[in-house]
Amino acid sequence: MRYRADSGPQGSGPVKPIEKNHLLYKEFDSLDEALSWARHVIDTGRLPQLIEGDDGTHLDCDDIATALNHPHVRAPKAGAA
Repeated sequence: MRYRADSGPQGSGPVKPIEKNHLLYKEFDSLDEALSWARHVIDTGRLPQLIEGDDGTHLDCDDIATALNHPHVRAPKAGAA
């Protein structure tokens, strides 16, 4: 299996399909390696945004935070009070 892990700056919103090709990413042979890298990304002040596997795995930012049991900060949505 191959897993692609995308990252962005803190406060980034959800990944839009059209933006996916412009994100920084790394590829891994296992989901454990991808999650380990996601923890490293958090520790260096960035935000892991998406992990996708060629087996159909799809973890967005919230899923990754849950898997790592790590709170994350997002920018408020436009128009949110």
